[in-house]
Amino acid sequence: MKNVVVLFSGQGAQKVGMGQDLAEAYPVVREMFAKADEALGYSLSDIMFHGPDEELTKTSRCQPALYLHGLACLAVLQEKLPALNPVATAGLSLGEFTAHTLAGTFDFETGLKIVEQRGLFMGEACDATNGAMAAMIGGEEEAVAQLAADCGVDVANYNTVGQIVISGDEAGIDKAVAEAKSRGVRMGKKLNVAGAYHSRLMQSAQEKLAAVLAEVELSEPSIPVVCNFAARAVDGADDIKSMLEQQVTGSVRWTASMQKLVAEGNTTFLELGPGKVLAGLMGRIDKSVQVISVEDVASLEAAVEALA
Repeated sequence: MKNVVVLFSGQGAQKVGMGQDLAEAYPVVREMFAKADEALGYSLSDIMFHGPDEELTKTSRCQPALYLHGLACLAVLQEKLPALNPVATAGLSLGEFTAHTLAGTFDFETGLKIVEQRGLFMGEACDATNGAMAAMIGGEEEAVAQLAADCGVDVANYNTVGQIVISGDEAGIDKAVAEAKSRGVRMGKKLNVAGAYHSRLMQSAQEKLAAVLAEVELSEPSIPVVCNFAARAVDGADDIKSMLEQQVTGSVRWTASMQKLVAEGNTTFLELGPGKVLAGLMGRIDKSVQVISVEDVASLEAAVEALA
């Protein structure tokens, strides 16, 4: 059995219908979805399966939905491939919480409730501020960081080489988009998002999440969990809490995180979540590694065949 690094999707990957065929095909998924619905006190699975899209897209809904979907994919893989050997894990933004559940830092229900609250807090911060985000395509890291600083906004995501997302108040983002070409960035494109994630405008959400995490007892992860904020494996409960908190306003250093995992000799990555977003990013970070994406019954069965 191959050693694999397991990657989990972040916000934006969600889509109506996610997980429905998995729940119909696998009892373990049906049980997980029922458990989640009961823990949350509403039918998250119904929103995942049937939408509407504007309900699933809400920060407080899509974050637990992606968490649940990623772990459902994992549960079936572990059932079908008992010898599957995850050697490390990471997740894009929200996906870092899913990664911690895989590693046993906290249990399924604890993670689900933390993620639901994180989504609520971030939604509240969006409503209280006038934030926006934009993708900067084809620009050097230093140039984009300088442009963001000059416009009073923050770098949210170092997604892949030549794709960096900036975040902050709308006026600053508009200014950065307008100035992008003159700063050597090929294209600046505003994103359709509810607010300024991974920026200083999320400070209230970070503080509220810190208060929630302060009450949670964490276990030592069973495998390395690479955090977005520092692009390294976390070490100990205090470090884990600090990294999960700082991630809310800090930059997601996805490129550096993946480069670290590849440099350690990992060659097979499993992406659990809708849409193959992380496989696309990895294709631009390092083409030498294999990424197997799992989101539905067809892709799951193909993954089992590839890994068996």
